[in-house]
Amino acid sequence: MQDNLIVPTPSAYSYPLLVKQLLTNALYLYGEQEIVYRGERRHSYLEFRRRIGQLASALAAIGVHHGDTVAVMDWDSHRYLESYFAIPMMGATLFTVNVRLSAQQILYTLNDAEAEVVLVHADFVPLLEQIKGQLPSLRRVIVLADGQEVAANTLPLAGEYEELLAGAAADFEFRDFDENTKAATFYTTGTTGDPKGVCYSHRQIVLHALVATASLCSPREGQRLHREDVYMPITPMFHVLAWGFPYVAVMLGLKVVLPGRYLPEVLLRLQRDEKVSFSHCVPTILQMLLQGASADGIDLTGWKIIIGGSALSPALCKAARQLGIDVFAGYGMSETGPIASLAQFPPGFVPADAEEDVRRRSMTGRPVPLMDFRVVDAQLRDVPRDGKSQGEIVLRAPYLTQLYFKKPQASEELWAGGYLHTQDVAVVLPDGYVQIVDRIKDVIKTGGEWISSIEIEALIGELPGVLESAVVGVKDEKWGERPLAYVVRKPAAKLSAEDIRQHLSRQVEAKRISKFAVPEAERIVFVAEIPKTSVGKINKKQLREKTA
Repeated sequence: MQDNLIVPTPSAYSYPLLVKQLLTNALYLYGEQEIVYRGERRHSYLEFRRRIGQLASALAAIGVHHGDTVAVMDWDSHRYLESYFAIPMMGATLFTVNVRLSAQQILYTLNDAEAEVVLVHADFVPLLEQIKGQLPSLRRVIVLADGQEVAANTLPLAGEYEELLAGAAADFEFRDFDENTKAATFYTTGTTGDPKGVCYSHRQIVLHALVATASLCSPREGQRLHREDVYMPITPMFHVLAWGFPYVAVMLGLKVVLPGRYLPEVLLRLQRDEKVSFSHCVPTILQMLLQGASADGIDLTGWKIIIGGSALSPALCKAARQLGIDVFAGYGMSETGPIASLAQFPPGFVPADAEEDVRRRSMTGRPVPLMDFRVVDAQLRDVPRDGKSQGEIVLRAPYLTQLYFKKPQASEELWAGGYLHTQDVAVVLPDGYVQIVDRIKDVIKTGGEWISSIEIEALIGELPGVLESAVVGVKDEKWGERPLAYVVRKPAAKLSAEDIRQHLSRQVEAKRISKFAVPEAERIVFVAEIPKTSVGKINKKQLREKTA
């Protein structure tokens, strides 16, 4: 029997799925579209393409070749967007450095990634100078300046970014190569051990962009992206490639607004002046935006924002809806590209009331196309779609990371049984909506019952005086574990521990939660702020350590 493979004619072009292909349609149809940096600098897509060629030429001139790793330490800028394309299009690997990590963690990631060239913003030059003697792979440094003096006397300086581009040719030839070539890497800090390198190929980045576009462009109205949207990332471009959205925006030819360092007044000004209509961020950033908008009486109607990184609480969702934001949750991980599901309403769905609208928008959502999304028990058997049976989310998709860089054991654990294990515990509703109830390590076992820390946080957040909360399990001799709630009050709020207990007790009476989910008064702690990770997630590891 002969196999059924298609054998192309010798002259046929195979069209590898490379990052450069995301530019093809945008340059042909939207060459005059704008890319804006902080409202201060503007250039067209055609100029963007010219600068990509200049950056590649400048990097090649200092010895960057196919397979080398080029690190970027910058705020969200036009330079970062140029690096998203030029570096992988050369066949080199883009390493997006998490600049919010400690100096020692940045040192570890630069060495582990074997970065040979670093593009570093002037703000981070002192940090790089502090660790330069411990970076054996580092050969050259390019400084990115926003008007500052370029003072990097002890670094192997190749020059300042704009000066190098000005002297470089724009006609760099971006040749074809294998679509499975590593395009980008970054590090996920997790909660234990050293940061782990997550890698993505050109093929994976392109497929993720196509899947994200198919999901976001498919709804008839609301919770969607379209060609007339103006895009501004509010998830750092070092974090999971800004959730892949810069690639989506460029592929669609959207106006792109890059805000630099995140300052509430700058973000709100750019949203107003540039007519930004599509963004994404973590809950803490959304809370910051809502506070700024409320204080200044700003109407945010028409702004579509996807929330990820941490659960979107119904209270925060409701507050955003009241200011006119078309807000909804997205779910994924560094290891999943990251988009695995979106809380978009299914076709024909109309919320019964405002409460149902908020509840659905705050859920984990429905799987995106090409995603084999399962919620399973310990034997990898699917749990019933009854909204009650809990299991771990496991995934397969063509754009999930295939390994942790130089960590074979951790890679095998991630992919045990041929599915990517998320460590997230969830339930599935009959209509396919998924709701995460907790991380496996964050579920609280008390009184013989499993209690969801996320659910308690959401209920505490319903109280008007609560700004945010975090719940962790602490050891208890009688019950094994008990919930401990850290609560941040809103300014001038006179909220007591007993107020919270009474509110949660009413939820017990309404059969929304178990009686074991109500913390004792001494385990409700009011704090000025809740610690966050480098990407704005609640740092429950640090909270647990405080009680150990």
